[in-house]
Amino acid sequence: MVIYERDIAIDMGTSSTQVFVQGSGVALREPTVVAVDKTNGKMLKMGDEAKKTLGRTPANVVAIHPINSGVISDYDMSAMMLTELVGKVTGFSLFKPRILMCVPSSITGVEERAVIDAAIEAGARKVYLVETAVATAMGAGVDITKADGHMVIDIGGGTTDVAVVSMGGVVECESIKIAGSSFDEAIIRYVKKKYNLLIGVRTAEELKINIGSIEPRPLSDSIQEIKGRDLITGLPKTAEISASELIDVLKEPANLILEAVHAVLERTPPELIGDLADNGIIVSGGGSLVYGIDKLVEKSTGIHTMLVDDPIACSVHGAGKMLTRLDFMQDGMMNFLRNREMKN
Repeated sequence: MVIYERDIAIDMGTSSTQVFVQGSGVALREPTVVAVDKTNGKMLKMGDEAKKTLGRTPANVVAIHPINSGVISDYDMSAMMLTELVGKVTGFSLFKPRILMCVPSSITGVEERAVIDAAIEAGARKVYLVETAVATAMGAGVDITKADGHMVIDIGGGTTDVAVVSMGGVVECESIKIAGSSFDEAIIRYVKKKYNLLIGVRTAEELKINIGSIEPRPLSDSIQEIKGRDLITGLPKTAEISASELIDVLKEPANLILEAVHAVLERTPPELIGDLADNGIIVSGGGSLVYGIDKLVEKSTGIHTMLVDDPIACSVHGAGKMLTRLDFMQDGMMNFLRNREMKN
């Protein structure tokens, strides 16, 4: 099938990557994981297939996350993964696509250039950048062009971005490396300390998704069986974990996220604080799926807090809506060169 032109929006996060194709919606949703052969540097598997190999690879194969804390940590692997994803959704096209990339509000110039270069290497004709907080607000149905303040808390896999958005831009923001993976690490530490049992990241993630919560669930206390290695004997061991045990465990990283929220609120101009009280706080990202995190934010701030309908793909849906405005945006390379000139 020959495609003449199709613009693409990509949210490449620490844990997952979503690709939105204009006219089609979200075409791909894959874990941001690649399996690499260490001997020749070749990418063997990507996405769901690569995630299955985590902790199960032979000595010559390593499964890695090319995105760390929301930015590119392994350029070559990121470029290869982007090339594979773009190739899947474009097929054979007469024209290279224009690509809109979601980036954290705290991204540096060097990290911004790496994103642009990786997208161009993946086959982009032009690359545009949008801050994830702005895309999330738009995905949640907010009219970002108005002079009206909205707070967005995007809890991803590696970072949490807290930002106040107004007039299509970010007024105040804070980015911390406490997010979904921090909840997993907290569970691993707890199980290790209480049960002398070493579990992997995938097991911890399953616990978080299935029975993890920050506020008590309305139903009866759930129990899940886990398997790992006994730290004393070195042999396989099984233990049972209850949902009530994990509440205090998950509250520890959640409280650090609350600190970032309060820090942004303290720096927000008084005029916008009134808007936030009226408009509420928008919570999105895979980490926001931990039960009760929106209630914890609302209880701590006193501001109505809303969890978006599709937390994982909210930002890419917002970026997808912005594809119709690409003709009015300046491409990322021009922005990069202009910012560098201003600094010089």
